Amino acid sequence: MSVYTSIIRPILFKFNPETVHNFTIGYLHVVSKLPLSQYIISKAYKVPQSAQLQKTICGLTFPHPVGLAAGLDKNAKAYKMFGAMGFSFVEVGTVTPKSQPGNPKPRLFRLPKDKAIINRMGFNNNGVGFMVAQLKKRNSNLIIGGNIGKNKTTPNEDATADYITCFEALYDYVDYFVVNVSSPNTPNLRELQDKKPLTELLQTLMYENIQKPKQKPIFLKIAPDLTHSQLDDIVDIVKETKIAGIVATNTTITRDNLTYSKEYIDSIGAGGLSGAPETNMSTEVIRYLHTKSHGAFPIIGVGGIMTPEDAYEKLQAGASLIQLYSGFIYEGPALIERICNYIIKKTEK
Repeated sequence: MSVYTSIIRPILFKFNPETVHNFTIGYLHVVSKLPLSQYIISKAYKVPQSAQLQKTICGLTFPHPVGLAAGLDKNAKAYKMFGAMGFSFVEVGTVTPKSQPGNPKPRLFRLPKDKAIINRMGFNNNGVGFMVAQLKKRNSNLIIGGNIGKNKTTPNEDATADYITCFEALYDYVDYFVVNVSSPNTPNLRELQDKKPLTELLQTLMYENIQKPKQKPIFLKIAPDLTHSQLDDIVDIVKETKIAGIVATNTTITRDNLTYSKEYIDSIGAGGLSGAPETNMSTEVIRYLHTKSHGAFPIIGVGGIMTPEDAYEKLQAGASLIQLYSGFIYEGPALIERICNYIIKKTEK
C-alpha cells in the first residue's frame, strides 16, 4: 500500500467528496506558485523514462501514455501540479463559454466498496475566459487538452456556437481539443450524439480548424452506453469529418455491477457512474471501435482504469493513450508509475 491509500485516502474519504475536491484543487493551485514545489513533487513521483513508453499521436509526442481525464481540473487551476505528479498530459474542463454553477448539491458520491463514483456535476466551471487566464501561465512542455461543452441554457440548435466560442478562445493555449457531447448531466446534451447534429457540429469545428495557421487535433468524447449501430455511426462520422479520433468513454448511466442495494443507489439519484464497474464496458467500446475502423484513428481510453492491468488491457484493445479519473481518486499518483512500469515489463516479454 502507498502512503496515499494507507493514510491520505482514509482521511479524505471522511469528508464530503465535493468539499475534498475543491480543497485539493485549491491547495494544488496555491502550492504550484511556491518555488521548487513542482520539482519536489516530481521527485516524489518519479515516472520512468523509456522509449517503450513514448507515443506520438497526431503530431504530439507523449513521454508515456497515461494522462489525466477531464473533470478533475475543470478550470485549469492545478494542471502544473498534476504534471509534476507524473501525468504525461492533462485534459482540462469541461469548460463552457459562460461560467455556470452546475446542478444542485449534493451531486458527487463515492461508492468505496465498488471503487466507483457517481456524479451529476453539470459542467460547473468558471467559464472559458477564466480558463484562458490560467493557461496563459503555462511554463512547461506538459501537453494540455481542452475539453469543451455548451452552457446548460443554450438550446441544442444553438450548441455549435458555444463549441466554436470555446474553440476560438482556447486555440492558442491548448494542444488538442475534446468535444464533449456525452455527459449525462446536462439536459438533452446526449441528443447531440445523433448522427446528423454531431456531423454538422464537427464539420463546423473542423472548418474553423483548417482556417488556422496550424490545425489542432480534435477528438470526440463518447458515452459507453452507445449501441453497436451507434458506434458504427461514430466510425463513419470520424471518417466523414476527418476529426483526429475518439475519447472512449465518458461515464455510464447504467448501474450494473454494484454491490450496494438498489434502494441505496436509487436514493443517490441520477448521474454518471465511473470507476471499477465501468472498466469492461469502456474497454469493449474501445475494442469495437478499433476493430470496426481497422485502427484508422487514435483512441484515448478512459473508464475504470484502477490497476496497471486495466490500463494495459485498454491499450491492447486498441487505445493509443489512456486517462485516469476514478483510479486516481482511489489509488493516488503512484498509479501512474505502476502503470508505466507494468507496460515496460509486458513490452520486454
